[in-house]
Amino acid sequence: MTVTNTLIPEWQATEAVILAWPNDGTDWAPWINEVRDTYLSVIRTVNANQAGIVLLCREQDMPDIEARLPADAKVLLVAAQYDDTWARDFAFLTCGPLDAPFPVEFTFNGWGNKFDASQDNKLNQTYLAPLCQQPLRSSQVVAEGGALEIDATGHLLSTASCMYNPERNGNMSLEEYQTAFSDMLGYSEFTVLEHGHLEGDDTDGHIDTLVRFTPEGNLVIQAAQNRPEDSHYDGLQALVQECLAKLPGREQFLLPLPAIYSAEGDRLPASYANYLICNRAVLLPVYQQPEDADAIAVLQRAFPHHNIVPVNCASLVQQYGSLHCITMQVPCNTFKPEVVKQLNKGVTRYV
Repeated sequence: MTVTNTLIPEWQATEAVILAWPNDGTDWAPWINEVRDTYLSVIRTVNANQAGIVLLCREQDMPDIEARLPADAKVLLVAAQYDDTWARDFAFLTCGPLDAPFPVEFTFNGWGNKFDASQDNKLNQTYLAPLCQQPLRSSQVVAEGGALEIDATGHLLSTASCMYNPERNGNMSLEEYQTAFSDMLGYSEFTVLEHGHLEGDDTDGHIDTLVRFTPEGNLVIQAAQNRPEDSHYDGLQALVQECLAKLPGREQFLLPLPAIYSAEGDRLPASYANYLICNRAVLLPVYQQPEDADAIAVLQRAFPHHNIVPVNCASLVQQYGSLHCITMQVPCNTFKPEVVKQLNKGVTRYV
């Protein structure tokens, strides 16, 4: 069964990916050159897989960005003010039907008031909604795109550690979440997972670092079988078992766990599950670690009909996120025809 008029799974045809350019006014400053190289790699790979880039950026950064990009890159520069660059959590989600998809936003409060997000929370209404064919639908409920995962049947996943952080929605109950998500996302079934968390994760355990669906309805899980002595092992093993119990009959593809630390010795939340699906490609974050090759092999088995494209995200994890966190895909037919036409013209500025 395929549910229409619901949150559109990531593997549906994509016309663009939203990014926010890292600048020296953000926490990226110590790694600014490396992280910009990562963004350029993402842009090249997305373009190579038949999708454009909508790039939020400061107006003063536009000349430098244009100099870094080939003239035929499909990139639309949108002048914007923002707090940070985690587009997955502030950019709009998109719901069906596929022939007339519409943008949906929840309230973003910096992952439970951990960081100022006052500018990020205005990005959809100010900059992105005007690009869309259908009007933006908004909710006062606090939720992030990285906290939500859906399959082709409309089965929605999230995590208890994220949803029940009182700094998001107070003491909002499961039933209240069910009503809010049903109204906004039109899901058919909703499962909340209790286990699994990565040290250093500011998001309180976003689902996109832990469990992902495949087009066939199977599961990709960030596990730790390769590190039985690791502090994450018990929690991630409990997550694997919970998925067996709550999501039965689905083949599991278990990813290895890398161990990456900051210069100060803090564990960084590097996850191979934080990949982006873009048309016939899967952009897989890799970290220049021994586990990279195994992660590529696991994901190729999970996505036998997709190209697995490794992208070096060692710089991104220094700020406690990865590839999926910086991106938001936009399904076909979402943007206005004139926006898509401009996207296909090369590197241009939106006015």
